Amino acid sequence: MCGISADGSILQSWEIGMPSPSNDVDFKHLRRRMVAQQLQSRGISDTAVLRAMNMIPREVFVPEEYRIDAYTDGPLPIGASQTISQPYMVALMTELLCLEPDDRVLEIGTGSGYQTAVLHAITPHVYSIERISSLAQQAERILRTLECETVAIRVGDGSLGWPEEAPFDAIMVTSGAPGIPENLKYQLAEGGRLVIPAGTRQSQTLYRVERRHNDFSITEHSGCVFVPLIGAYGWSEQL
Repeated sequence: MCGISADGSILQSWEIGMPSPSNDVDFKHLRRRMVAQQLQSRGISDTAVLRAMNMIPREVFVPEEYRIDAYTDGPLPIGASQTISQPYMVALMTELLCLEPDDRVLEIGTGSGYQTAVLHAITPHVYSIERISSLAQQAERILRTLECETVAIRVGDGSLGWPEEAPFDAIMVTSGAPGIPENLKYQLAEGGRLVIPAGTRQSQTLYRVERRHNDFSITEHSGCVFVPLIGAYGWSEQL
């Protein structure tokens, strides 16, 4: 798991080469307040998710100029026209996966690596795909610094999934798709769960898909807005 103490301390990560935050910012306090006010107060109750969100230092996954805003209730830019998701949405999507410690998880859209780290804090078997190589490299560097050593990151078209490593107990898509790709549904293991935002480029609904043999139950959850899923089973890069 990530090299962070159970109380959420990130002292070791700064000591091994990451840039130090301002001395007058208590990120651990902000992180605890975020968990209480943004997550628990809105109904997030999965203890593994709450523990992960209280452990992972969101501030190290955002550019220096946004670090002071790392625990605000909203997304933040991370470069390449991408964002780090709102903490509540990270927690909600993770909770909907109903993860167990031995589950194998595919994340589509590594982005900053923050959601990847949250998943890894629950299960070490995390595979993640990012189409933008610069983001994948930056995320991998941070994840390695936090000792998330077992995360496997691939650069490529996430809408294709990762068929060589399938089946997965859980798949999370962190960008908005025009629909629920059939190929991802069939990369689920028996009883596997897929969480994906789907709709238009401007607005989506969060869906949870569960596989039972070759039948799939689909439930709707929160409305949301994500950057578009670009790829063969997503949107084209051109508008």
